[in-house]
Amino acid sequence: MSHSLIIVESPAKARTIGKYLGKDFKIEASVGHVKDLPKKTLGVDIENDFDTKYEVIRGKGKLLKKIRDMAGKADAVYLAPDPDREGEAIAWHIADEIRKKNENIHRVMFHEITRKAVQAALEKPEKLDRSKYDSQQARRILDRLVGYQISPILWRKVKRGLSAGRVQSVAVELVVEREKKIRAFDPVEYWVLGANLKGSKEPGFFAKLSRTDGKKSEVSNGDDAAAIVEELQSNPFLLAKIEKKERKRHPLPPFITARLQQEAARYYRFTAKRTMQIAQRLYEGIDLGPLGTLGLITYMRTDSTRVSPDAIGEVRTLISRDFGPKYLPAKPNSYRNKKNSQDAHEAIRPTDLNLAPEKVAPYLEKDQLKLYTLIWKRFIASQMTSAIFDATGFDVECGRHMLRATGQVMRFDGFMAIYREAKEEDPKNGNGDDDQNILPDLVEGEVLKLEDLSSEQKFTQPPPRFTEATLVREMEEKGIGRPSTYASILSTIQDKEYTKKIAGRFHPTELGELVTELLLDSFPRIMDVEFTAQMEENLDEVEEGRRNYLDLLRDFYLPFKDDLGRAEAEMRDVKRHGEPTNLNCPECGRELVIKWGKNGSFIGCSGYNQTPRCEFTSEYKRDPSGKVQLKEPEMTEVLCKKCGSPMIIKNSRYGRFMACSAYPKCNHTEPIDTGVPCPEEGCKGSLVEKLSRKGRVFYGCNQFPSCRYATWNKPVDIACPSCGFPHMEEKPASDGRPRVSCPKCKYKLNQEEIDGISGEETDAISTD
Repeated sequence: MSHSLIIVESPAKARTIGKYLGKDFKIEASVGHVKDLPKKTLGVDIENDFDTKYEVIRGKGKLLKKIRDMAGKADAVYLAPDPDREGEAIAWHIADEIRKKNENIHRVMFHEITRKAVQAALEKPEKLDRSKYDSQQARRILDRLVGYQISPILWRKVKRGLSAGRVQSVAVELVVEREKKIRAFDPVEYWVLGANLKGSKEPGFFAKLSRTDGKKSEVSNGDDAAAIVEELQSNPFLLAKIEKKERKRHPLPPFITARLQQEAARYYRFTAKRTMQIAQRLYEGIDLGPLGTLGLITYMRTDSTRVSPDAIGEVRTLISRDFGPKYLPAKPNSYRNKKNSQDAHEAIRPTDLNLAPEKVAPYLEKDQLKLYTLIWKRFIASQMTSAIFDATGFDVECGRHMLRATGQVMRFDGFMAIYREAKEEDPKNGNGDDDQNILPDLVEGEVLKLEDLSSEQKFTQPPPRFTEATLVREMEEKGIGRPSTYASILSTIQDKEYTKKIAGRFHPTELGELVTELLLDSFPRIMDVEFTAQMEENLDEVEEGRRNYLDLLRDFYLPFKDDLGRAEAEMRDVKRHGEPTNLNCPECGRELVIKWGKNGSFIGCSGYNQTPRCEFTSEYKRDPSGKVQLKEPEMTEVLCKKCGSPMIIKNSRYGRFMACSAYPKCNHTEPIDTGVPCPEEGCKGSLVEKLSRKGRVFYGCNQFPSCRYATWNKPVDIACPSCGFPHMEEKPASDGRPRVSCPKCKYKLNQEEIDGISGEETDAISTD
């Protein structure tokens, strides 16, 4: 029986499409790329015009043989990986493998996985796109040249295992440069002065000092603030001017990839990687029970705000029906794409507006529903009318000073009836959020009653560290990377330990700062943000057929080759000499330097390789300005089991541990034991401090894996007075006061009760 073969990228997409098509089609998934450059060698013949040596990816041999066999038995082959550069490369490599078996090869692209869209794409197949493939190949070769030729230099100059990346290293540089600005920031004192006032009608309101003697008020010290407060107390307050005007807040465009990642991070604290994983699943198809399997959103890697006319018609019908004519603009809202955006795909939108979030909720996982709801509401809001506010401003005169009060009242909610953009930061100003302020209906010339005055000292703040949302936004605005790469870049710079997230914000690691400094010195062009952005534009030109990819590679490599030679000869040899600290060794007086080991950085004596040899090492810390300081070891009363020396507390990327103070003569280490016996029946172990994969401290039995008892809270060696459980756990009260509770019955004890049980003052609860 004759049939056609469809090859898609993922098994999930294959299952969804398989339910739309009949016996005339067989469907197979490539499970991503099938061929790539070799892992252990460069795979690019630079001398032979960048000829590439692609290999079948390990583990894909059997799958490729199956695809070739299936292609040989099919009338036609439809290559349907994702509709982007990576998908085109997958299609191209598969075509190369099956062409001898079947030359009747077509390219189809599914911008949404619905029955209608799949059938329409199969009815109008396309040819493989050489320009798109060349663009992907150029990007792959560029990344390989940078990564495989710079990384070995870092191995030799710093430590093994380091890597550099054409886009990754620039992303790390953004984090490092932000940290430098924070360290160099010098806070400036300023004072915020204001008055709580009442007029002839309620409510009262707050007015902030804005001008003095006709100029902007700038109060920089407490003495000036006190003098102005005294003046305000001795003069009447007059409502000199009232301004009323209409303000509109316009709806936002439907999501592009970067905006979806930013908004999901703000609303739900999703990482960019998590957002893309969920979006991929929503795109590929969800089993909706009696409704069948359906892709719920359009393709999720896009930087275009374009929407199809059919979708515009559907959303306008929904708005008119569910919200009423006041919420429907006279004509569809249109949005301008940013410069250099690719218009191949629509914006991210629902594939079927009849599938409201509440209708599909029973079939979606919790996070899937959150993201789908966000996409669904944002798309509908994008085609609604603007919200309208009555904005009011009061100018209040008091002697030579002018105070200002502002507020607004929503008159018509418009698109905000369904969607409000999340804020990156909560507003922290004396006047609060203007959306919430309502000023009374007063008349100009009223004399106002002073309720009280406020005078608050403040200091200017440094620029904030990047969150996932703001780092994606920074990369997008500067043209670094493309929508399909943001998530992987953010993951890579953390996996390589060049950055770490603390309380949701990116901090550069010592290693990240060092590597960035070395790369900036040796490869200024590679690390230049504008050069990286221009390269993205050049790759776009290759995709559009306006530039030859080999010319792009030649133009890049000639100066890069010179940089490689200089770096090999001139890059600082940190592995041999260390990083200077301007500190002297307490044992021999020679300079201390920062060195790098398998567990991270440490301070060592520069005399380690000299005569006489000095083996002094220490942990260190940095003050707020970044200056290196020796870290005093945290001594314990535990003695080393090997040599009898006191054990000290040390830190590593894997968490805290105890190490012998006689190191390097004795290298014995052991976990930090709480002294609390394991409560599991029959277990003779004790609970020790450990670190989870995500960096969170927990306490587990030292007999793991034979005993898997673990708890997040620090155990305390006190039996529960209520149920007799062998130990209790630290769990401070909501007011921060020390307290312990039973992990079994939740019985609680405060510090006084613990002292009573022990019969004396105790350090059972840590209060730091």
